[in-house]
Amino acid sequence: MRFTAGFPGLCLLAFVLPGCSGESPCGPSHGIVEIVVDGDTVVLAGGIRVRYLNVDTPEDTSIVECFGPEATAFNESSVLGREVDLTYDQQCTDRYGRLLAHVWSEGQDVGLDLVTEGHGCAMIMAPNVTDQQAFIDAQKVAMANGRGVWKWGGCHEPWPCRE
Repeated sequence: MRFTAGFPGLCLLAFVLPGCSGESPCGPSHGIVEIVVDGDTVVLAGGIRVRYLNVDTPEDTSIVECFGPEATAFNESSVLGREVDLTYDQQCTDRYGRLLAHVWSEGQDVGLDLVTEGHGCAMIMAPNVTDQQAFIDAQKVAMANGRGVWKWGGCHEPWPCRE
Protein backbone atom coordinates (compact mmCIF):
# COMPACT_ATOMS: atom_id res chain seq x y z
CA MET A 1 0.00 0.00 0.00
CA ARG A 2 1.36 3.40 -0.92
CA PHE A 3 0.36 6.67 0.71
CA THR A 4 0.52 9.82 -1.33
CA ALA A 5 1.84 13.00 0.17
CA GLY A 6 -0.58 15.67 1.16
CA PHE A 7 -3.49 16.35 3.45
CA PRO A 8 -5.67 13.26 2.73
CA GLY A 9 -2.77 10.91 3.50
CA LEU A 10 -2.02 12.69 6.76
CA CYS A 11 -5.67 12.51 7.81
CA LEU A 12 -5.75 8.79 7.10
CA LEU A 13 -2.56 8.25 9.11
CA ALA A 14 -3.92 10.27 12.04
CA PHE A 15 -7.07 8.15 12.02
CA VAL A 16 -5.36 4.78 11.69
CA LEU A 17 -2.30 5.17 13.88
CA PRO A 18 -2.87 5.42 17.64
CA GLY A 19 -1.25 8.43 19.20
CA CYS A 20 -1.33 10.54 16.06
CA SER A 21 -4.42 12.39 17.21
CA GLY A 22 -2.57 13.55 20.34
CA GLU A 23 -4.64 11.28 22.57
CA SER A 24 -3.40 8.48 24.78
CA PRO A 25 -5.23 5.18 25.30
CA CYS A 26 -5.88 6.53 28.83
CA GLY A 27 -7.33 9.89 27.91
CA PRO A 28 -6.68 13.37 26.57
CA SER A 29 -3.17 14.73 26.19
CA HIS A 30 -4.27 18.17 27.36
CA GLY A 31 -7.21 20.06 28.83
CA ILE A 32 -8.22 23.18 30.69
CA VAL A 33 -8.49 22.93 34.47
CA GLU A 34 -11.99 24.02 35.44
CA ILE A 35 -12.02 23.00 39.12
CA VAL A 36 -9.28 22.36 41.67
CA VAL A 37 -10.70 19.78 44.07
CA ASP A 38 -7.72 19.73 46.42
CA GLY A 39 -3.93 19.54 46.27
CA ASP A 40 -3.74 16.48 44.04
CA THR A 41 -7.04 16.34 42.13
CA VAL A 42 -8.53 18.56 39.43
CA VAL A 43 -11.48 18.51 37.07
CA LEU A 44 -10.93 19.41 33.43
CA ALA A 45 -13.43 21.22 31.24
CA GLY A 46 -15.80 18.49 30.10
CA GLY A 47 -15.90 16.90 33.55
CA ILE A 48 -12.83 14.63 33.47
CA ARG A 49 -11.56 14.17 37.04
CA VAL A 50 -7.76 13.77 37.21
CA ARG A 51 -5.74 12.48 40.17
CA TYR A 52 -2.04 13.38 40.06
CA LEU A 53 0.41 10.49 39.89
CA ASN A 54 3.17 9.95 42.46
CA VAL A 55 2.00 12.56 44.99
CA ASP A 56 -0.32 12.63 47.98
CA THR A 57 -1.38 15.92 49.54
CA PRO A 58 -3.26 16.58 52.77
CA GLU A 59 -7.04 16.53 52.41
CA ASP A 60 -8.96 19.76 51.96
CA THR A 61 -12.47 18.60 51.09
CA SER A 62 -14.92 17.16 53.65
CA ILE A 63 -11.95 16.62 55.98
CA VAL A 64 -9.38 19.39 56.31
CA GLU A 65 -5.94 18.13 57.32
CA CYS A 66 -2.93 20.14 58.38
CA PHE A 67 -1.47 21.91 55.33
CA GLY A 68 -4.44 20.83 53.17
CA PRO A 69 -5.54 24.41 52.37
CA GLU A 70 -1.95 25.34 51.47
CA ALA A 71 -1.65 22.39 49.08
CA THR A 72 -4.96 23.31 47.44
CA ALA A 73 -3.92 26.98 47.12
CA PHE A 74 -0.60 25.98 45.53
CA ASN A 75 -2.38 23.70 43.07
CA GLU A 76 -4.91 26.46 42.20
CA SER A 77 -2.14 28.97 41.54
CA SER A 78 -0.41 26.44 39.27
CA VAL A 79 -3.30 25.16 37.14
CA LEU A 80 -6.73 26.77 37.64
CA GLY A 81 -8.07 28.11 34.34
CA ARG A 82 -4.94 27.04 32.47
CA GLU A 83 -4.38 24.57 29.71
CA VAL A 84 -2.37 21.65 31.07
CA ASP A 85 -0.70 18.68 29.44
CA LEU A 86 -1.29 15.16 30.72
CA THR A 87 1.04 12.17 30.57
CA TYR A 88 0.19 8.70 31.74
CA ASP A 89 1.83 5.62 33.18
CA GLN A 90 0.68 1.98 33.22
CA GLN A 91 -2.64 2.26 35.06
CA CYS A 92 -5.18 4.71 33.61
CA THR A 93 -7.66 5.05 36.48
CA ASP A 94 -7.89 4.50 40.21
CA ARG A 95 -10.59 2.65 42.15
CA TYR A 96 -12.66 5.86 42.28
CA GLY A 97 -12.71 6.17 38.49
CA ARG A 98 -10.38 9.17 38.41
CA LEU A 99 -7.93 9.44 35.53
CA LEU A 100 -4.35 9.02 36.80
CA ALA A 101 -1.87 11.37 35.15
CA HIS A 102 1.13 13.59 35.52
CA VAL A 103 -0.24 17.11 35.07
CA TRP A 104 2.08 19.63 33.43
CA SER A 105 1.65 23.40 33.50
CA GLU A 106 4.09 25.65 31.67
CA GLY A 107 6.51 22.74 31.28
CA GLN A 108 6.52 21.85 34.99
CA ASP A 109 5.16 18.64 36.54
CA VAL A 110 2.75 20.13 39.08
CA GLY A 111 2.80 17.01 41.28
CA LEU A 112 6.57 17.11 41.47
CA ASP A 113 6.42 20.82 42.34
CA LEU A 114 3.94 20.04 45.13
CA VAL A 115 6.38 17.53 46.63
CA THR A 116 9.42 19.79 46.15
CA GLU A 117 7.70 22.65 47.96
CA GLY A 118 6.52 20.42 50.81
CA HIS A 119 2.82 20.61 49.93
CA GLY A 120 2.65 16.85 49.52
CA CYS A 121 4.53 13.60 49.80
CA ALA A 122 5.91 11.19 47.24
CA MET A 123 3.42 8.35 46.90
CA ILE A 124 4.56 5.71 44.43
CA MET A 125 2.01 3.00 43.71
CA ALA A 126 2.94 0.19 41.35
CA PRO A 127 2.52 -0.26 38.48
CA ASN A 128 2.80 3.55 38.06
CA VAL A 129 6.49 3.97 38.81
CA THR A 130 7.69 6.26 36.01
CA ASP A 131 9.75 9.13 37.46
CA GLN A 132 9.52 7.65 40.96
CA GLN A 133 13.09 8.61 41.84
CA ALA A 134 12.48 12.28 41.01
CA PHE A 135 9.55 12.32 43.47
CA ILE A 136 11.52 10.51 46.17
CA ASP A 137 14.43 12.93 45.74
CA ALA A 138 12.08 15.95 45.80
CA GLN A 139 10.63 14.75 49.10
CA LYS A 140 14.13 14.39 50.57
CA VAL A 141 14.90 18.00 49.57
CA ALA A 142 11.64 19.27 51.11
CA MET A 143 12.34 17.32 54.30
CA ALA A 144 15.94 18.54 54.56
CA ASN A 145 14.82 22.14 54.10
CA GLY A 146 11.80 21.94 56.41
CA ARG A 147 9.33 22.97 53.73
CA GLY A 148 5.56 22.81 54.15
CA VAL A 149 4.44 19.61 55.83
CA TRP A 150 8.05 18.98 56.87
CA LYS A 151 8.23 22.17 58.97
CA TRP A 152 9.17 21.09 62.45
CA GLY A 153 6.19 21.57 64.77
CA GLY A 154 3.99 22.62 61.85
CA CYS A 155 1.33 19.97 62.43
CA HIS A 156 -0.13 18.73 65.66
CA GLU A 157 -1.73 15.67 64.13
CA PRO A 158 -0.28 12.42 62.75
CA TRP A 159 -0.57 13.38 59.07
CA PRO A 160 1.07 14.22 56.84
CA CYS A 161 3.69 11.84 55.57
CA ARG A 162 4.90 8.62 57.02
CA GLU A 163 8.44 7.60 56.35
